[in-house]
Amino acid sequence: MNVDIEQVLPEFIAESRTLLQELETALLRLEHEGADADTVNAMFRAAHTIKGSAGVFGLDPIVKFTHVMENVLDQLREEKITLTADLVNVLLACCDHLSALIDALEQHKELSDPDKDARAQQLTTRLRAHLDTPEATANLPVEQPVSVEARRNYNGEFDHWHLSVRFGRNVLRHGMDPLSFIRYLGTLGEVAHVTTLLNELPDADHMDPESCYLGFEIALRTGADKQTIENAFEFVRDDCVLRILPPPNDLSRYLERINNLSGDTDRLGEMLRESGILTEGELDVALKFQGSVPETESQNKAPPLGEILIQQGAAQKPVVDAALDKQKKIREHKAQEARFVRVHADKLDALINLVGELVIASASISLLALKSGNTRLHESSNTMGRLVEEIRDGALHLRMVEIGDTFNRFPRVVRDVSKELGKDIELIISGADTALDKTVVEKIGDPLMHLVRNAMDHGIEAAEVRTARGKPAKGTLRLNAFHDSGSVVIEVGDDGGGLPRDKILQKAVERGLATEGQRLTDTEIYNLIFEPGFSTAEAVTNLSGRGVGMDVVRRNIQALRGTVEIHSEAQQGTIVRIRLPLTLAIIDGFLVGVAASCYVVPLDMVVECIELSPQHVQDTGDHNYVNLRGEVLPFIRLHEQFALKGAAKRRASIVVVQHAGHKAGLVVDELLGEFQTVIKPLASLFNRVQGVSGSTILGTGEVALILDIPALIHQAAAAHDQQERKQRVA
Repeated sequence: MNVDIEQVLPEFIAESRTLLQELETALLRLEHEGADADTVNAMFRAAHTIKGSAGVFGLDPIVKFTHVMENVLDQLREEKITLTADLVNVLLACCDHLSALIDALEQHKELSDPDKDARAQQLTTRLRAHLDTPEATANLPVEQPVSVEARRNYNGEFDHWHLSVRFGRNVLRHGMDPLSFIRYLGTLGEVAHVTTLLNELPDADHMDPESCYLGFEIALRTGADKQTIENAFEFVRDDCVLRILPPPNDLSRYLERINNLSGDTDRLGEMLRESGILTEGELDVALKFQGSVPETESQNKAPPLGEILIQQGAAQKPVVDAALDKQKKIREHKAQEARFVRVHADKLDALINLVGELVIASASISLLALKSGNTRLHESSNTMGRLVEEIRDGALHLRMVEIGDTFNRFPRVVRDVSKELGKDIELIISGADTALDKTVVEKIGDPLMHLVRNAMDHGIEAAEVRTARGKPAKGTLRLNAFHDSGSVVIEVGDDGGGLPRDKILQKAVERGLATEGQRLTDTEIYNLIFEPGFSTAEAVTNLSGRGVGMDVVRRNIQALRGTVEIHSEAQQGTIVRIRLPLTLAIIDGFLVGVAASCYVVPLDMVVECIELSPQHVQDTGDHNYVNLRGEVLPFIRLHEQFALKGAAKRRASIVVVQHAGHKAGLVVDELLGEFQTVIKPLASLFNRVQGVSGSTILGTGEVALILDIPALIHQAAAAHDQQERKQRVA
């Protein structure tokens, strides 16, 4: 494999994975919605493209295996076979096998070994079982060889081919017998009728006994394709004029073939040849004629190939028109694809890092310009700051991808797991076009997988239980995503029996996570399932019951600076809601000062800023809250939270923040304004620091901590609830 092939091989791998995902999605759609011609055609094109691309790289194991799949899909689209549950299972297994081969290719492993070959042979045998029926083998695809016996027994379903042959004058001198070619046609099928044309035959006085003056019009019934028929005249192809017209009943089939072309080429002649309408010889003749036509003043270019083919009788006008229409669509599609450029993810990451450094440098320049007192310099730095902000937004947008790519994994998962559990479960996906950072999308897949499998195993009841409760026998699982206040919310919901609140609390007491008689809210009880090793399952299964998974879910989500919460209602179902930041690289922040330190609050979580007046504060001892226009707003003094040295300023402010519908206040000394923040991860030494999610570098070169607003809001709310409980007891 040369260097150029190695360079483009990743493109083949990426394209193949996309096509396999499309093929799998189409199969699942057909299984639920029934046969659909467009979907079947899309499946065939996907398999055909994988096979063709693999052939370019010489990947024979992929080519051979995909060829069998392609044959089955071809029979399916021609309605020679029907899509059964067993065929869906086999084709899905074939997708898995091809995916394994692609993975092996990416990892530079062998594509052929005893295990892979045995798996391929097993699947190939199962595929061919769907072809080994009279209905399936009556008319094999043109790529399959047609036996002489099958040709002799052709049932005339498509009427007959019409052959018009005009032998050249010298064919007899060259030792060829015209009748031998007609007799050979009988081995391809049945010669239904022959008309001998004598119009070129001169009178006896001028006749040359060594010259051929005959022409023939032949009606041939055969299952062979056009190229095979033309090959019968191979030895006299340059010494005769041959026109082969397909059976009239084949017109619709040729039109369908044109419509199902893979789109690998947009050249009219190649498209017609790929569809089996033209042969190589007919195309060469037409192209030579096109090149030999002299240009005139009225016609400064050669005549269109389609017109030549129609005039020569090599193709029919409806077929050429259909091919021209398909050509237009292919070119429009290629023009659309040309608007996109594939860029390696590492290059995007490097760009984001550079933009981050540019943001820091821009902030430093703005600060220096402000201190200099030079008005023109200050205006220039502001202009540069706006441009940097636009560059930042554009760079971040490049790394945004739709979460639908992750959601598309789950129809197959739900199908397989529901069959394993013996449950009938429908998956409903919405918000698949919601975009977020590529890094977030890549890392959220595993947590979602845990939640989906748990919802199917624990949440959705068996059909008989659902029926007894007055529910539909089929359960419903929902995946939803949407934007909310600068974050992305992903929901995994089911219409099952809900979480067993009392059972969770009892298990928590047994494990020492709660005390007997302790009053906990529903949210606090449900959050106990995220504790390591916590499980209420009575039996261990392949899916759950070992007490691992949910704690990993929360840990992985928190690593993405996200939160997870649960809402459950008995007999109605459960919703697990994940809230994630749009990006992990750069955010807009609000800079505040506390003592001699600076902190950054994510700007999208800031609601308002108010002055902390002593007369508005109700000090209850250990905790504080303020009356915000009739609403009780708990707050945290950051000076105390981080045990900062030095006395707090008398005139303080409250930054009102909001997350997931909850509000809290942060008491700070100074409000320093908006600030573009490049997020820098904290070292592992600071992992246990409460209320901090990262750090950033200010224009002065100083380090400022980024506040973990969800954690601080939760802390303030918990402190306020504890205070209220103490007051009730007192």
